[in-house]
Amino acid sequence: MAKAPKSSTSKYKNQNAVYEEVENIIGKHPAEELFGSHLHAEDSPTDSNIPHRSLNHGSTGREQTIEQLRAALIEHHVSAAMIAQDRRKIKNLRALGYPVDESSVYRFPTSDTTRKGNLAEVFLAEYICASSGASLPVYRLRYNPNIEQSMKGDDVLAFDFTSKRPRILIGEAKFRGTPSKKAIQDIVSGLVRSHNAGLPASLQFVADRLYELNQIELADRVEDCSIKMAQGRLDLSYVGLLLSDDKSKSKVHEHTTAELRSLVMISLGIDAPGNLVEDCFDGIEEIAHADPD
Repeated sequence: MAKAPKSSTSKYKNQNAVYEEVENIIGKHPAEELFGSHLHAEDSPTDSNIPHRSLNHGSTGREQTIEQLRAALIEHHVSAAMIAQDRRKIKNLRALGYPVDESSVYRFPTSDTTRKGNLAEVFLAEYICASSGASLPVYRLRYNPNIEQSMKGDDVLAFDFTSKRPRILIGEAKFRGTPSKKAIQDIVSGLVRSHNAGLPASLQFVADRLYELNQIELADRVEDCSIKMAQGRLDLSYVGLLLSDDKSKSKVHEHTTAELRSLVMISLGIDAPGNLVEDCFDGIEEIAHADPD
């Protein structure tokens, strides 16, 4: 990938212009719940003048963050109907004398690589929806035929139908124990490929799942995006996330290339990110399948 030349002079005349650019795409940093409680946000341009929101987790509240992220992981991987089905299976197998750990009821990956990727994807999806007000009509990880492998397609497709011109936010997320130039290049190149292809690759997948769920009106609006794209009446925004350690901000600043309009980069810096993944998935099967009574 050709590297965009660095500019010593920012296109932004003042910090307020940076805030406006970021907020036009992803909105203000959420003030409550998962993101407002313990994450500090700062908006600034990268060296290549791409808007960048850096997020840093404070020194307190890690347990609360883990609890909230685990709940989001459960929501993205399984529906209430899937859990109810699993509980019936577990109950029947226990009645036949089989221990639960042999029931083959698994909804979450055990692969470390897949766990890391899924956590980054779920964080980005939740953040985009919380900050921009866009919606995530389908939890795509529920449809992964092999939970131990990363799912193909767009990491995040969020939709905003509140304005005259509908907008799709396309997200690409990467987890790295240590931030690297290649990871950032992979994020940008993935979004560039999506842009060059025109319509997001997973658009029809989302529409099809909505039709299956009998959400016909919403499915029609999603499918209609292809027509609006041809008419020049659809807006596309691109968001990249690097979830890594406390050097994430500086690496994103340094290595993001300017190849897309309507792009915002997000970095999340957190102490011992690998431990965060382990803690979020620890006991998740038991928690998800626990009897609510």
